[in-house]
Amino acid sequence: MKLTHRHIEVFRAVMQTGQVTLAAERLHTSQPTVSRELARLEQVTGLHLFDRVRGRLQPTARALAFLEEVELSYVGLERIAATAVGLRSWAQGRLQVACLPALAHALLPQALQRLAAQLPDAAVGLTPLDSPQLEAALSEQRFDLGLSERLDAPPASSLEHLLVADEVAVLPAGHRLAGRARLSAGDFEGEAFISLAPGDPYRQQVDDWFAQAGVSRLLRLETASAVSVCALVEQGLGVGVVNPLTALAMQGPRLLVRPLAVSIPFRVSLMRPAWRAEHPLRAPLETALRQTARMLQQGLP
Repeated sequence: MKLTHRHIEVFRAVMQTGQVTLAAERLHTSQPTVSRELARLEQVTGLHLFDRVRGRLQPTARALAFLEEVELSYVGLERIAATAVGLRSWAQGRLQVACLPALAHALLPQALQRLAAQLPDAAVGLTPLDSPQLEAALSEQRFDLGLSERLDAPPASSLEHLLVADEVAVLPAGHRLAGRARLSAGDFEGEAFISLAPGDPYRQQVDDWFAQAGVSRLLRLETASAVSVCALVEQGLGVGVVNPLTALAMQGPRLLVRPLAVSIPFRVSLMRPAWRAEHPLRAPLETALRQTARMLQQGLP
């Protein structure tokens, strides 16, 4: 005797309803049939799954552990069903896009707004990933499109440069440097400075700039994202240097943006998987991204 889908279906129904009678009603079968299938399941698996207490089934610890694995298989089926629903709208389902976290906050939302205006029913899945996981995912053909800061394409993919703009300074409202049109390294002497994470490539370039100028800052706070840097600056906890897209998205009465006297280029590139079949939404989204990049670049300091 082998384990069958019917055994699993009966077991899951009993675990969910708590009673053989209710499980039989859900499965449109009889109570003896359910009891017989449960007995066969215990025989096939060699597991004692239920205790019979006063005519009722009491699941054992093994039954609860077995249920966890069963539910995982049903989650897989539900994902397949959801994919089937998506396939009714588009020939290849939802367009899957991977991007750096900063670009999920700035650039992509505006581009997706443009796409929705053109194609209201377009379905897109957006997954923020840090580098190098982002590039690895594109090489493995797991996404239809990627947005990165790379200068060259990762293996098994192609690359198109979308935008280049310099990093900028962010200041809290009323800061002493707010009146400066452009900030040099010396302007930051003695300032409380909110840094990106130590391994961030832009953090390293910013630190090199200040080191070469012999400028000392108060480095009490650091965080992994440009959005978080801006949020901390808004609270008056210091100043920072971030990518221009995040700064532009978050600037307002409490957050001021100023250009730097040095050029630290921030680049955005489109990455396409080489072997994945082209999704019908990819070209429209790429067009929306190019249009949005041009619009944002015009508004940058």
